[in-house]
This record gives sequence, structure tokens and C-alpha cells, in this order.
Amino acid sequence: MTNTEPTRALLADDKIAAAAREKMASFHKGFVVDVVAAVAAEHIVVVGMAQNPFVGRAHRALKKAGIAYKALDHGSYFSGYHARLAVKLWSGYPTFPQVFVDGTLIGGCSDLEALIAAGTLR
Repeated sequence: MTNTEPTRALLADDKIAAAAREKMASFHKGFVVDVVAAVAAEHIVVVGMAQNPFVGRAHRALKKAGIAYKALDHGSYFSGYHARLAVKLWSGYPTFPQVFVDGTLIGGCSDLEALIAAGTLR
């Protein structure tokens, strides 16, 4: 039997008022649109922020492996929180970096490192 329940609880569309839906759709829309476009166009995308050691580790791992990627870093611990929150709401993933391979969210830094170590990411 296949489990068809979502992996996380989602509020049903019919339980969101039109005004709330509009606010949700426009919340830091520019950065989300940039992330969506990059994820659709690039083989590997790392979404992150300055000063985050795991984001830096992901960048270093890809560079060391000689793998080309697109970096979308926005703000730091001191700025850009709301735009990054909008990306978290869009993806459903709670931390940074968020690593996408061929349009699929694979997870964060340790997930990326595991793929590189296994030789499955080129």
C-alpha cells in the first residue's frame, strides 16, 4: 500500500482566505522567483547566506570536487532573514544551505557531501 499523505502537514487551500493567499504569494516574491528560476535552469543550485558555516562547507565541497554550481546567497545572520524565510516556506526545508540538483531538493550540506563522496554527483 502506498502512503499518499504529505511528508509534512500543509494547510488546505480551501482553508486560506483570499487576502491571506495574496499576502503569502507576495511575501519576498522577488527572491523566491530568483530561486525558482535558478533551480529550473541550473544543474546544481546552493541557496544560502553569508557567515553560515554549512553554506561555506557546501561551497568548498563543490569547488574541491570541481563541480560547477549556481550560488544564491542572500544576507547574513544580521540581514535578509525574511527573504530567506520566504524560500523556506516555498521549499518546506527548515535550514540552509538548500541544495537542489536537477530541480530536486536533496537537502543540505551533509546530503551534498554524501553524494559527492559516493561519486553520484557530477
